[in-house]
Parts: sequence; C-alpha cells; structure tokens
Amino acid sequence: MSRLFRPALLVTAVLALLGFGITPSNAATTITVATAIGQQDNSTASVTGYVVGQPTATSTVVRSNFPNDYALALADSASQTSTSSMLYVQIPDAFRASYGLQSNPSLLGKQITVTGTLTAYFSHPGLKNATAFTGGGGSSDPGDPGDYYAGAEGKTGAALKAALHAIISQQTKLTYDQVWDALKVTDQDPNNSNNVIEVYSGRSIPKSSQGGDADDWNREHVWAKSHGDFGTTTGPGTDIHHLRPEDVTVNSARGNLDFDNGGTAVAQCTGCTADSDSFAPRPAVRGDVARMIFYMAVRYEGDDGFPNLELDDQVNNGTAPYMGKLSVLKAWAAADPPDAFEKNRNEVIYSQFQHNRNPFIDHPEWISSIWP
Repeated sequence: MSRLFRPALLVTAVLALLGFGITPSNAATTITVATAIGQQDNSTASVTGYVVGQPTATSTVVRSNFPNDYALALADSASQTSTSSMLYVQIPDAFRASYGLQSNPSLLGKQITVTGTLTAYFSHPGLKNATAFTGGGGSSDPGDPGDYYAGAEGKTGAALKAALHAIISQQTKLTYDQVWDALKVTDQDPNNSNNVIEVYSGRSIPKSSQGGDADDWNREHVWAKSHGDFGTTTGPGTDIHHLRPEDVTVNSARGNLDFDNGGTAVAQCTGCTADSDSFAPRPAVRGDVARMIFYMAVRYEGDDGFPNLELDDQVNNGTAPYMGKLSVLKAWAAADPPDAFEKNRNEVIYSQFQHNRNPFIDHPEWISSIWP
C-alpha cells in the first residue's frame, strides 16, 4: 500500500490545490508580547502578557483615569513603562464590559491572554479584531465560565435543578434603584453607547429617557412581579437576569400576562402580539424571554423568604407564583437560541453586578433535562 497509493497524502494534495488550508499553521499559537511585536504580519495568535495601561496615542499609555473601554496595552512584565515594549490591543464591543479599563481598572497588572490579528494599532505594534480574552478574573466566552457549573456535572432532572439552584443563589443582590444604572450597562446598544435596547420592542432609546412618561423606558419584570407577589423588594423583584428596559406603553400592554402564541398586534412593538390572557414578544427575543423565565424558576425555590416560582402549562395564572405557558416557552427557546447580545448580557451580569449566571444561556440543553 505504501508504495502504490497513500489516500491521506492524495486528499491533502487535492485540498491544497483547491485552496483549503488544513495544516496546523492555520491554528492560533500562544506567544509572548515581544514575539507579537516582532510578528506584525496579519497572522492570528494568542498573546499572553500583563495589562500595563491604555494606549491613547502612538507613544502614550495611561495608567489611570482611563478615558474609555476601547483599548489596553500588554507587556511581558507588569512593571514595564516603555511603550516600545508594549503591544496595543484593540478591544471589540463584545469584550469592553469585561476587559475595558474604564469599567475594570483592577485589571491593571493582571495577566491575560488575547487572541486576534497581529497588526498595527495606533500606528504601533498591535493586535486587532480579537476573538477571545481570558484571564484577569474575567472570561470572554460566556459559554465556558471555567468551573462555575462543576456542582451540576453529570446531573439531570430534579438533581440538576437543585444543583443549579445552589450555584446561582450565590449572588450579589441589587436594590431597585441600582437596577436603573445596571440596565444601562447590561442592555447597552452595541451600536450606540448612549442608548439601551428595549427587550420586547427592540427599539434603541437614550439611556437618559428612563421614567414613567409615554415613550420613556422603564424596568420591565419579565417574570411579572404579581406572579408570586414579590414586588420590587431586593430579591426576585430586583434580579436583573429578568429585569429589562422596555417602553412604558409596551410594558403596560404586557402587564402581568403569561406568555403564549396568538393575539393581535401590540402598538409600538413590531412583531409582538397579545390577547386577554397572554403576550408574545417579537420573535427575535422569544428565546431570551423563555430562558429568563427558566432562570427564575430555578433561582427562587422558596428557601430564602421568597415564593417558590414554578412553571406550568397554562395561562391566567394571576397572582399564583406560576408562569406559563411551559410548552410554548420550551418551543421559543429551541427556535431562538442564545445570540451574542444575550451571551454578553449574561457575562456582564456575572462579572460586574450580581456575580451569578443564567445557566440556560450557557447550557440551553439543560432546559429539556429539567422540563422534559
């Protein structure tokens, strides 16, 4: 066989002729900052170094009073002060909340690894178009939060639900006033840092337009607070995993309705429908809504002075601590998997505010395990 025909070699040759790269050279390699500075060839690499400040010009790196979250500088030593020994890293929108220095000044001096393209930034050796940040106490991949879910490994059904409850109950609780400021970060418009995105309508609205008047945005409880009568006291009433910005009029139209398909169009909420006993948001966020509801049903089990929130397969639940319609919410979650906005929101809540996660964003497959 070896003298007459080698199938693997033939396949490799054919793929190479067709322009398919299959060699290990296409994979990112981990290198030092010094190597990255000397390798500005538009290749992809993972660079490990210490955060030493924020570049603001070709030869200027500031170490305090950071102007924004757009960039950071890496060096092979945490005490490096020479910009010629620094790599300037552009921080894409998705990672600014976790790795921008204005939001995370404590990253200064921490060691991190960044994967991206080795190319000039600020007319200086740099790394742009980053696809991953790790280390420094943060994680750029909301679907792989280290050992956060170690206690849930191997479990299914009721045992999985109990394990997740124990994990996500370890959280920092906010006051209802603090929710205003938190939502301005968690739901910031990726294309306009002055705005937030309303969850049901999808409208981008100035952060400053918070309030109770028509066309303002306010704090929508996706798990209606009357379903369990928990109000706005610290706990489920202030848990930002289910609190979202929404237009005052649309918030009122949703009221405390359960979730289901059907109904007629809702004013100022394209794609939303409602009838006398149910509400459906626009299709692009139906999965988001479902995963928020699943989170609440696992997080609040009646063991911390709050109601035991549960799902059922009906509407018209009124003030009972139930939310429906389970079969519809499961279908919504399957049809609308987590997107970049939802994953980033989960990460920001975890890293900056409550320090707990929505497990059904990280592991959508756990929905059918707990609610078969």
